Amino acid sequence: MSSVWVVAAFLVVAGLISGLYERTAQSGFEAVVRAQLYNLINSVTVDETGTLSGVPNLGDLRYSQPLSGWYWEVLPASANTQGRLASFSLGPRKIADEPTELAPFDMQYRRDYRTEGLDGETLYVEEAEVVLDQDNHAARFRVMGNASVVESDIDAFDRKMALYLGFFGLGSIVVNALAILYGLRPLAGVRRALADVRAGRAERLKGNLPAEIRPLALEMNALIDSNRRIVERARTQVGNLAHALKTPVAVLLNEASAIGGQKGRIVGEQSEIMRRQVQHYLDRARVAATDGAIVRTPVVPVLDRLLKVLRRLDPNTTFEQHRSEDAAGIVFAGEQQDLEETIGNLLENASKYGRGRVALSLEASGAESLRIVVEDNGPGLSEEDMAEALKRGRRFDEQRAGSGLGLSIVADTVLQYRGSFRLARSEIGGLRAEVILPRAPGAPMS
Repeated sequence: MSSVWVVAAFLVVAGLISGLYERTAQSGFEAVVRAQLYNLINSVTVDETGTLSGVPNLGDLRYSQPLSGWYWEVLPASANTQGRLASFSLGPRKIADEPTELAPFDMQYRRDYRTEGLDGETLYVEEAEVVLDQDNHAARFRVMGNASVVESDIDAFDRKMALYLGFFGLGSIVVNALAILYGLRPLAGVRRALADVRAGRAERLKGNLPAEIRPLALEMNALIDSNRRIVERARTQVGNLAHALKTPVAVLLNEASAIGGQKGRIVGEQSEIMRRQVQHYLDRARVAATDGAIVRTPVVPVLDRLLKVLRRLDPNTTFEQHRSEDAAGIVFAGEQQDLEETIGNLLENASKYGRGRVALSLEASGAESLRIVVEDNGPGLSEEDMAEALKRGRRFDEQRAGSGLGLSIVADTVLQYRGSFRLARSEIGGLRAEVILPRAPGAPMS
């Protein structure tokens, strides 16, 4: 914005200087022609026969050069006056005068106007009618100056001024830009420090900051500390609630086992569903509490542990793993427990409903996201069933154990992290589950 004001100021200054120079040049030029008119008047008389006489010398060689654009002429203005006097530059040639209707004489019998010269130039004409003696011999005096030369001088001045002011203005803009960049350099340091805090490489803003920026850094550090205390308090409250509910649910499960029979089995199943639902909502509360907190979880070690456990639990299923070249550097911007629960549910479902083959792939998705895909070679689901599967408690196989919360838990957890989760047909025959989650800043791009 300051550069715009500099440019606008230079344009205004250029306009003012150009206007002042033009008015000064024009008025000076007209004053010279007017002075030469008075000189011409004082140099001409009439003889006893009424003939104009005199040898005017206006002191300017241009009146002696043909077609110079500088001329003078004396003509009779009364019936008793005769003859004609003219400058050598004009000679016998004539320059038409302006009709008095268009350029009338003033009270002193003077007038001025512009007309075309002998060589196409513009002439400025000063004209006066004067009575030369007591016999009322009158003459018309005309002095003409080349106005085109003045206009050319003004144009040349404008071009030079535009060139000089342009260079000066460009230099001012460059100096202004350098001053702004130098003045804002401390803010770039603050931005990098904040990026380090957000990426988990630092806990507070550090560095030798200028006095103007230091209060801002102190306020930011206070805000970071306040947010960290809020997150820690929320985590503590969620943990306390989890422990408070764990014992009553465990008692219900034990009592269901002691009751036995059909009623015991129903109480046990419902208690287990209640335990998982309570745990799910506690996890959601924990994710919400840590939203925006600095948490980093390397993805590859988590996936390796999950596959290792599942290979032991289900040795009859082949678990394949595909990774991009930069997979080792991909870091999830969230809690390790949430990643384990999300991908663990998908792998568990794929292993349960697949036909001996599960494929897991990991890659970066843009600069700020990661993509994990779990596929199986089972029967898969139709489009309608895929939408239905995300509903809480919906189960398509009532013969297998479970609460029907797996996919809905995945969808809710991914939603809390502002990611995306979708189901589709897999190229290996079964269901394809794709999860996109946020990456920690500074993780490599694909």
